Amino acid sequence: MSDIQVLAVASEIYPLVKTGGLGDVMGAMPGPLAAEGIRIRTLVPGYPSVLEGLGEGEAVYRFDNLFGGPARLLAGSVLGLDLFVLDAPHLFARDGNPYVGPEGHDWPDNPIRFAALARVAASLGKGLLPAYSPDVIHAHDWQTGLMPAYLHYDGGPRPRTVITIHNLAFQGQCPAELLGALGLPDWSYNVEGVEHYGGIGFLKAGLQFADRITTVSPTYADEIRGPELGMGLDGLLRNRSDVLSGILNGIDEDVWNPVTDPLIAARYSTEELTGKRLDKVELQARLGLSPEPDTMLFGIVSRLTWQKGLDLLLETLPALLEEGAQLAIVGEGDAGTEDAVRRVAAEHPGRVACFVGYDEGLAHLLQAGSDALLAPSRFEPCGLTQLYALRYGAVPVVSRVGGLADTVDDATPEAIAANRATGVQFSPVNATELGNAIRRAAALYRDRPTWQGIQRAAMRKDVSWRTPSRRYAELYRQLLAEGPAN
Repeated sequence: MSDIQVLAVASEIYPLVKTGGLGDVMGAMPGPLAAEGIRIRTLVPGYPSVLEGLGEGEAVYRFDNLFGGPARLLAGSVLGLDLFVLDAPHLFARDGNPYVGPEGHDWPDNPIRFAALARVAASLGKGLLPAYSPDVIHAHDWQTGLMPAYLHYDGGPRPRTVITIHNLAFQGQCPAELLGALGLPDWSYNVEGVEHYGGIGFLKAGLQFADRITTVSPTYADEIRGPELGMGLDGLLRNRSDVLSGILNGIDEDVWNPVTDPLIAARYSTEELTGKRLDKVELQARLGLSPEPDTMLFGIVSRLTWQKGLDLLLETLPALLEEGAQLAIVGEGDAGTEDAVRRVAAEHPGRVACFVGYDEGLAHLLQAGSDALLAPSRFEPCGLTQLYALRYGAVPVVSRVGGLADTVDDATPEAIAANRATGVQFSPVNATELGNAIRRAAALYRDRPTWQGIQRAAMRKDVSWRTPSRRYAELYRQLLAEGPAN
């Protein structure tokens, strides 16, 4: 059986550009899928960091005018990742965050920028390069949502298509007046096309026209079919339930491995946890927490937003401090939340510390040095931070939503007795229940043999891409077995 050729298209890919979990996923998927006979080449924008990482590349196509300026399509490989890079300086030659300008607001031309990415992906599917013919094009998140729509309105033979929702809250809505500028026909603007609540919906278009829809956990796939978490798209998702499924994310076990991690102070394993204590000492020193290796240390590495429940954590801080614990926060997000985090750290020196921003090395050290990892999200499509925490024996304390519910086994007496407890879950998602979960975790921590049993069970849990890659391979094969696209 010959390999299946998949063109993935996304707005970021680790290690070249990353703002969150999407970048990690795009960087981690291709290797495990290759073992399943799936050959992935990923199309990404030519941000400065991507072009620098790619080096020269090979110019395989030139556009005289791609949405307002000349562009090149480059091909090359970086650290085992096969890439197409869309080098369009008028769209992507901007330093800093890929989506947000220096004033903290979205780039006003984001719809045009990511329409160009989706248009090139669709054109590759229609034979732009005679030597490259993908069997499947797999779009990721709203930035690539127009790709299935372009193929639909182009007509004629096309590859099969998949779109993955990494977070339904981000939908890529833009004014209807941009229809022509986006290269969409007049007749596409209707409820069965790209129209969405009086505008053009990038993600809505992808969900409308893709052959298959996936999201990043089974529980989230169920949640988004209802009005509470469907974000205005639940009706469409219910109508397309027969093509919607949830496939859990995995993590790159080479990058996130406490046995070999070069970014932490001391390595450790399930057999020998001593290094984790040394990492706690280093984390305390790095962030200015009191040097107390026996004190329970809760960590959180997250976007500092309402979705992630940071307001609930700050409301529950007295319960955490009453347990004698420390708290380390690493992340960035809403300005108001960032200010609140800085304020509580200043109010509780030595007990609460924060680093506002993102630092990859510090994120690794936080997982290694924390006793427990907090993830009190109001909703969570999958979540990667709790998967890293499991790998590093930072016992996750999580809300029972989405991928958090699917990946963490609550430390009930029965689960502890069966040696399958890997964390603490709480529900409903409010400050009272979060406080109760923190108290449960602190009580378990004081029972050292039980706590270390939970840590070791967490570290043994399979959070790799092995099972997800098989699921994606099955999905692609099923699509191709159904015959040509409609």
